Amino acid sequence: MTDAKIGYGTIYEVWDATPSPAGFVEIAEVFSVTPGAATADRIDATHMQSPGRRREYIAGLIDSGEASFEINWVPGSASDLLLRELFESGAVVEHRITFPGAARVTYEASIIGFEKSVPVDDRMTATITVAVSGAETWDQASG
Repeated sequence: MTDAKIGYGTIYEVWDATPSPAGFVEIAEVFSVTPGAATADRIDATHMQSPGRRREYIAGLIDSGEASFEINWVPGSASDLLLRELFESGAVVEHRITFPGAARVTYEASIIGFEKSVPVDDRMTATITVAVSGAETWDQASG
């Protein structure tokens, strides 16, 4: 039998240093999360004596890439205000995704895109794109 799960129940949170005490704040009405994809550079280390006249490569630096999430956009809501503040400031803060089954990933990121959509005959939405900085930390959510 498969262990596959649907994404229902996933929670996206962002660190907010403004309230006292500071802490993670859940972003309201998230309906899609794309955790992103890391890539590693490939460094050409070929030299005049490379075996078999073949190129040789060594692993380079890892780029944690970009992640994104989509929300039902409610202008002026607490989530909208926090996301716009983080976008305008360029602050690098912790983002955390808790998946169904309690697996959780935390990473530092800055918001680099806040694309809003306002159709005449459907809900208003926004896609928020973040640039991940550094490594991800994987763990299990408690409780």
